[in-house]
Amino acid sequence: MGRYIVGITGASGSIYGVKLVEELIKKDNEVYLVITDNGRKVLEYEVEISFQQWLENTNKGKELLKLCAIEDMFSSIASGSFKTDGMVIVPCSMGTLSKIATGTSDNLLIRAADVMIKEKRKLILVPRETPLSSIHLHNMLFLSNLNVTIIPPMPAFYMKPKTIEDIINITVGRILASLNVDSDLYQEWSGNK
Repeated sequence: MGRYIVGITGASGSIYGVKLVEELIKKDNEVYLVITDNGRKVLEYEVEISFQQWLENTNKGKELLKLCAIEDMFSSIASGSFKTDGMVIVPCSMGTLSKIATGTSDNLLIRAADVMIKEKRKLILVPRETPLSSIHLHNMLFLSNLNVTIIPPMPAFYMKPKTIEDIINITVGRILASLNVDSDLYQEWSGNK
């Protein structure tokens, strides 16, 4: 059993965050969830379920999902002494990415990411924006040079996805693979058959 932090921002693509949390819980991992106010609104709009209902459904029977208030800078995940196996912000808005790049730790989500960088632990950002400006690209390059993994949710059409769920699973599978979490969502390329 691992321990992971998952952040969900107000960028479009909250289904990726929902699926990642569900998969981590399914594998009996402890998940500390931080969600922005706009992240909640976008999740409810895009996934068409109340955030509270999703939390209850996901946590039913396991109690592995812990919701952390975004303004709670006294949360355990704000400290480098709190050991985790990785952190993923999915989807990651460009505003969040920019704050991480500049070290503006004005809420728990940014502080937790800052801790991951300073402690040299696994941090994955899944940016959701298009087209990308030079500012976005500069910030991503800067963070990549600090060993932050950037995984844009780009479909791998060589995997022959048939549904939107297939496309989501490919990206979430890649995130899980980057965390070294086994998953049925990701298959290694075995060549042309």
